[in-house]
Amino acid sequence: MQVSQQKKVQHLYWRAGFGLNPMQWKANKNQSISILTKKLIRDAKTAKPLTTSFEYSEEQVKQMSKQQRVELRQAAKREVATVNLQWLLRMGNPGKQSLLEKMTLFWHGHFACELKRPDFAVDYLNVIRKHSLGNFKDLVLGIARTPAMIRYLNNQQNRKRQPNENFARELMELFTIGRGNYSENDIKEAARAFTGWTSNHDGFLFKEQWHDYGEKSFMGISGYLDGENIINHLLKQKETAVFITRKIYRFFVNEIVDESRVNQLANSFYDNGYAIDKLIDSIFTSEWFYEDKNMGNKIKSPIEFIAGLINQLDAKFESPQPLFGIQKALGQTLLNPPNVAGWKGGRAWIDNATLLMRLNVGRQFLTQAEMNVVVKEAFEAKATNKRLKNVRMSCDLNALESIVGDIENIEKIADYIIQPSIGNKAELLQRELTAAPNNELFKYQIIGLMSLPEYQLC
Repeated sequence: MQVSQQKKVQHLYWRAGFGLNPMQWKANKNQSISILTKKLIRDAKTAKPLTTSFEYSEEQVKQMSKQQRVELRQAAKREVATVNLQWLLRMGNPGKQSLLEKMTLFWHGHFACELKRPDFAVDYLNVIRKHSLGNFKDLVLGIARTPAMIRYLNNQQNRKRQPNENFARELMELFTIGRGNYSENDIKEAARAFTGWTSNHDGFLFKEQWHDYGEKSFMGISGYLDGENIINHLLKQKETAVFITRKIYRFFVNEIVDESRVNQLANSFYDNGYAIDKLIDSIFTSEWFYEDKNMGNKIKSPIEFIAGLINQLDAKFESPQPLFGIQKALGQTLLNPPNVAGWKGGRAWIDNATLLMRLNVGRQFLTQAEMNVVVKEAFEAKATNKRLKNVRMSCDLNALESIVGDIENIEKIADYIIQPSIGNKAELLQRELTAAPNNELFKYQIIGLMSLPEYQLC
């Protein structure tokens, strides 16, 4: 089936970002996919580093009273939530670099790490943002040296007389080459190579007295090996290129992996020295990326779903705080993945409770209705569960209405805001809305369409 230019552009912007804002559509609808892809990649490389004024050292903490430490932890938790919400709003802002935010979301799930300190969170995100479309080696090495990852995987406890294997194991199993391509002895030897890699409040710190300078044997090589040698050798293995390419394919193309396609992409990825931007460009500009089987088949993650709503509705929030609760209720909270393996994705995003909430969020956004949802607080908060309050926000549907033109034609509206076909549901929905006031018809058409299960796909 011939795919229209509109559907191709929408597909690109959903996979390379968080949907297509009406103004983006007007500006880009006549551009070729190749030009749009290059623009997305170019814009993604111009972002400025994130900052936070919330910083403290271990020395400062040691001098605090017990009550002051409690207050510090509470303040840090609030600031991490602020970083979370600022990032989510950037995702939903068409004026920001959508591909950068999408790539950062992908790598956050790949290098999954729980962030409890705002300064560590910002440092971790800045490393990802800097290298998200750069060289994969620089990204791996950068992440390995972040205080956030060092502490999350206990490498600050990795010393020559008592090696800690946590980071070395996850580096191979989840971050580079994948399970089945290394031995338990490789883990032990890699752990020795990463001894002394620790951090303080200023960032990465190498402690020579903790490092094991002895000879090591790792995946067929022997000698004095440090952490960077281990990463270099892992990237020399073509299995690493295949493993990373497969994860990128599943995230950006299709949960059902075409292994022959992945192998072709991985060969180029490897030959190009792990240049991430070239891999992404190859995917987004290929004809097969726009085949029917790869369009409108991906279940939006909660973050993609929320950011997409914000983007399409041009939503502005009086306070974005309810968005934090919505993330929790839908099962994906930025900066707080469930474990080091990240989020499962796919069908794991949907169950009876989350689907019902998803089908109602569009209505609640547009009518500012109260969300009848209870969000469980984190155990350490020792607080009672909280009910989400009204979402105080404004939505500007004028731009969306202007590009649709004929608001009586609900099929045309559906074609813009929903990726897969909805069959005769458009006609049925139109009949249900015959009693809607003329001045609110378009709003209720949008609400009805966003309440369909097909809106959960991109």
